[in-house]
Amino acid sequence: MPARRLPVRPDLDQLKHQAKDLLRAIRRGDPDAIADLERHHPRKIAPASAKLADAQLVLARSYEAPSWPRLVLACRLVDAIWRDDLDAVRDLVSRDPRVLHEPALIRESNWGPPMSYAANLGRDRIIELLHGLGATDLQHAIGRAILQSRIGTARKLHAMLGRPRPPAGAFGGPAYTLSASGTALLFELGAELVDEHGNPDAPVDVVLQSDSRNPEAKHQILEMYAAHGFPLPDTPMMALHRGRLDLLEAHLARDPSLLERTFAYEEIFPPALRCHEEALPRTTLHGATLLHACVEFDELDIARWLLERGMDPDAGAAVDAEGFGGHTALFGAVVSYPNFWMNYTGGWAHSRKPQDPRFARLLLDHGADPNARASLREPVMVDGERRTFREHRDLTPLSWGDVFEYRLVVSEPAMRLIAERGGQR
Repeated sequence: MPARRLPVRPDLDQLKHQAKDLLRAIRRGDPDAIADLERHHPRKIAPASAKLADAQLVLARSYEAPSWPRLVLACRLVDAIWRDDLDAVRDLVSRDPRVLHEPALIRESNWGPPMSYAANLGRDRIIELLHGLGATDLQHAIGRAILQSRIGTARKLHAMLGRPRPPAGAFGGPAYTLSASGTALLFELGAELVDEHGNPDAPVDVVLQSDSRNPEAKHQILEMYAAHGFPLPDTPMMALHRGRLDLLEAHLARDPSLLERTFAYEEIFPPALRCHEEALPRTTLHGATLLHACVEFDELDIARWLLERGMDPDAGAAVDAEGFGGHTALFGAVVSYPNFWMNYTGGWAHSRKPQDPRFARLLLDHGADPNARASLREPVMVDGERRTFREHRDLTPLSWGDVFEYRLVVSEPAMRLIAERGGQR
């Protein structure tokens, strides 16, 4: 059993079931369970004589908790914070005050100790309680409140801190969650777009590479950076990132071939802004058109604007030396991050599948071929990082959706619509 991480809101009943399952596996001699017993139990235990307490200890240590009671305490404390149960939090902390300064989820995580954890959820009463009991992670807590758009909580924490100017680099959190309100608050509190050495800096790379999709918030954040003096490149792709149809109109007037152009990956994610290769979308944007980028970044209004100005809905991406590419935007309507819709709204990360295949419908209504063909590389992810590719030849949009392993970004509604419009596999 490898080291595990607790989910953001662990379920104690589920952990109890896991311990019972582990005990049964140990007693029947399952090799993996025996290896876990030998690795995590401090004493040599004969599998046949193992008891539930032994399995609980092994499971707790796989989560890097020193004991089963400590794991139980973590689960109950987190649950009490979620329920905003002030009395339960006070009782649990009084049993072991050390938990105030330890990660709420046992292992180090972005959610931090209990007070920071409470800041993620906007639990102001619990924050005040924990601070009064000796919690000291105010700086981390305000960062979590800001990135989760808990503006009232962030203001309270800022006052508790003595109203200091936010540190350099504070914009990174709300950049990733696309929190326009958090970004605006940092500017209000006097944060500057500089790095630790005082040089002009803004986390534009984080905004562009976030796996969240919230175009309106993204536009607002980039415009705030520009309004506070950070220069953004005057390129068609940056105009798209900013949601600026006026800038795209100007680029089209200067370059009538803009609607036929394909763009290098580096034009979409500029290295000069610290963007990097790991930000690879699920349906590649290497050699993409503006229309492909609209689908990936959930820019429906810009996509409609492009099509109304005569852009070919079947414009293909560039094809590389090995014959990969050439896919139309409809492939992205089937496989892309907007199909996951991981958005940080109301202070919490929501992920849900959109039921309206709006990009597929828009493209098909403008004449997109439901049976366009292309060869594509599928990124294979390990622990959240792209490690290699699987290669697929001569796919249609439907067969791309069929073979793509990471189902969270595959739109079944889009596939049904394409099939209704004559799409084949």
